[in-house]
Amino acid sequence: MKRTYDDSMFIDTFEHEYTWINGVMRNVHRYGERPAVIDPETGRQWNYRKLNEEANRLAHALQEDGIKKNDVVMSALRNCPEFAFAYTGPRKIGAILLAANYNLAAGEMALLINHNKPRAVIYSANVRDMIVQAEAMCAWKPERFVMADNQEGFPLPEGHTSYEEYTKGKAASEPVRKGRAHIYDEVLRLCTSGTTALPKSVPLNDINEVLSAHDVIMQYPLGIHDVTLNMTPWFHRGGCHCGGPCPAFYAGSAVIIMRRFQPQNALEWISRYGVTFMMGTPANLDMLSRVQMQKPKDLSRLKGIVTMGAPLSKNDCIRFMETLTPHIFNGYGTTETFWNSFLRPYNLPDGAGSVGSSCIDDEVRVVHLYEGKKAEPDDMVAHDSRTEGEIIIRSPEKTTYSYYHNDKMAREKFYKGWMYTGDTGVWDENWLVTVRGRKDDMIVVSGENIYPTQIEEAICEHQKVRDCLVTAVPDKVRGQAVAAYVVAEDSSLTIHELAVFCAKSAMLSKYKKPRYFAIVDELPRTATGKKMHYQMKARAEIDLQNGILRKD
Repeated sequence: MKRTYDDSMFIDTFEHEYTWINGVMRNVHRYGERPAVIDPETGRQWNYRKLNEEANRLAHALQEDGIKKNDVVMSALRNCPEFAFAYTGPRKIGAILLAANYNLAAGEMALLINHNKPRAVIYSANVRDMIVQAEAMCAWKPERFVMADNQEGFPLPEGHTSYEEYTKGKAASEPVRKGRAHIYDEVLRLCTSGTTALPKSVPLNDINEVLSAHDVIMQYPLGIHDVTLNMTPWFHRGGCHCGGPCPAFYAGSAVIIMRRFQPQNALEWISRYGVTFMMGTPANLDMLSRVQMQKPKDLSRLKGIVTMGAPLSKNDCIRFMETLTPHIFNGYGTTETFWNSFLRPYNLPDGAGSVGSSCIDDEVRVVHLYEGKKAEPDDMVAHDSRTEGEIIIRSPEKTTYSYYHNDKMAREKFYKGWMYTGDTGVWDENWLVTVRGRKDDMIVVSGENIYPTQIEEAICEHQKVRDCLVTAVPDKVRGQAVAAYVVAEDSSLTIHELAVFCAKSAMLSKYKKPRYFAIVDELPRTATGKKMHYQMKARAEIDLQNGILRKD
């Protein structure tokens, strides 16, 4: 299309230079001596110059292994310095970082490796045994396994390399990249739970990274004088993008490393390092609030606490505002689209329970629910706070509208520029959305999405089990806990046997293992034979109270 001006230089510059790594490099040049990464547990710090040098050493090591543009480097890392280096280094040579959930079971990790075919895997030493088991199980064999962040002093598995040895002696200078970067290049791949043991792989391109960073910088706002602390894992979209490495390094802020959530440490570090923004689930905030009431710390420099993963109740919101900070934010979104609606401090506590209004560049709607088909994006339910529909999201700047090698799921989830979330909800005359539940009966435990069908399949592997239905019950710490109703094939089956079987399952991550069991005669089903998860979910809380659902 002919323009009224010569657009060739703009297109060339925008498409090749408006990249996340170029934003980080501006900060390396301008703020090289400012803190970028702070590790309280080890007392180490990296300024922007040192962060860049470590990222370069990793990039050179990967290049020497023959890793190049569009090759996948998998991380299975808790929040640690090496995660920060891996977030930055591979994209300097055009490689893709696959940030995997280190809490996966060995069988799940093996499936993920087979699906994504990484050439190198960098993992935290605390999940060494799981990685070794996954390596033995997977058909695709990565050429390099690198064990990092060995705080526990574990011995190195045979054939693996320590991170220190892998990057030792490598140049701190910028690596030479083959080919120019492009804003549509995939640079990051995240994982989100699916209906099978294999997590869905979500590709994100460079412009998604830039505009996700912009969203956070604009919403908080976030700048060079800020210090962030994320109480959730960086491998999550909400972890790496909600105040984690993506926006912080792009804005020139500092990040505090928290390997595992401990409320006492979080409060101490807020006070000691002058944390301005912290991020976590409502369950995190609940524990923080209780500890702060008992042993208060100076939280006066907090500009905001951002919570995602579940809506806030009004009573909890008031308690957090009184004990932690009056500046509470609540975001709603998905791995595929980041956050897309936002409750700001001035919306709370009155707006608690809803997910707020759409972010500036996004749109959130509630459309009609139909059996066997999608509603059109403009087929919206009434704004009456009563009529329930499916929540859909248009996020043209923060998603690729795709999954890696999963076209079937992409067709189900993405339609005409919208993502159909599977969440159900209502909205009012001001377009404020309140989530009511899930079309697909997803369970959320400590911010982790869990699909019942995968757990049901794993439990049905037990030779004494005929059938199984998995649902959720409320849990004060985790938000929800997994509960399993089991129909026995053999009448000698016990809850203890089920608990032991699940504990040993290679296909069930720790957070997916049921906490409660009930052995029942039958499961409710529709006329077409489908399990009625919604019916059992309504019954489960009562069964828990009456002792029908029991722990081992």
